[in-house]
Amino acid sequence: MNNREWNKEKYKKYIDYLKNLEDKEYKNFNSKLVPNIDSKNMIGIRIPILRKIAKKIAKNDYYSFLELVQNKYFEETLIEGLVISNIDNLDTFKKYYEKYIKKIDNWATCDTFCNSLKIVEKNKEKLFEYFKDFLTIDSEYIIRCSLIVFLNFYNDEKYLNDIFNSVNNINSEYYYVKMAVAWLLSMIYVKYPDKTLIFLKNNNLDTFTHNKTIQKIIESKKVNNEEKEDLRKLKR
Repeated sequence: MNNREWNKEKYKKYIDYLKNLEDKEYKNFNSKLVPNIDSKNMIGIRIPILRKIAKKIAKNDYYSFLELVQNKYFEETLIEGLVISNIDNLDTFKKYYEKYIKKIDNWATCDTFCNSLKIVEKNKEKLFEYFKDFLTIDSEYIIRCSLIVFLNFYNDEKYLNDIFNSVNNINSEYYYVKMAVAWLLSMIYVKYPDKTLIFLKNNNLDTFTHNKTIQKIIESKKVNNEEKEDLRKLKR
C-alpha cells in the first residue's frame, strides 16, 4: 500500500485489505477474551501483523490517515493506536494520545497500545507527571492506560514512591483499574520486594485490590515459597 496520501476511497480499500487478512480461528479465540467487542466488529488479525501495518502507515502520511479512522472494527481502532505509538514528536504524541484514550473500551486495546509507546522510553522524566495526571479522571480505561504505562516503562526505583502514592490515592470501583493496580504492584514486587512489602503492610487499597495483588505475587514463579507464605498472612 502507498501510504503517502489518504482519502475516503483509499481508506475503504484499506478496510477491504484488513478484511482479507481475516483469520477465523484466531477471531473465534480472541473474541472470547475481549469483552465489550461484538464478534461482528472483530476481523481476526494477529497482533504482529497489525504492528507491521501500523509501522508502515506511521512512516508516511499518518496525519490524514488518523483523520479518517472510523473505529468500526477492533483491529481498526488498534492499528490507530499503534500508529500513534510510533509518533516521535512529544507535542504531536500528546495531542493524539489524549484523543485516542477516550475511545478505548477494552483491556486488550488498552494494554497493546500502552506497551507499545516507544516515545516514553526517550522521555520518561517529561512524561511521568503527564501520565500520572490521568489517574484522577473518572474513566476505567484512561486510568488503566496510565497504570499499564507505569508497568511497562516506570518500574524503576526512582519512581516507586510516586507510584505507591498514586495507586494509594486511586478511588475507583472499575474492575480493570483494580486489576491493573494489582498487576502493576505484583510486577514491582518482583524487582523490589522489600519496598513493596512495606507498602502492602500499610496501604489504602480496597480489599479486592489488596488481595488480588497478593494473589498475583504468589502466582509468580520468581517469588520463593517462604515469601509466598508470609504474603498469604497479609490477606484481608
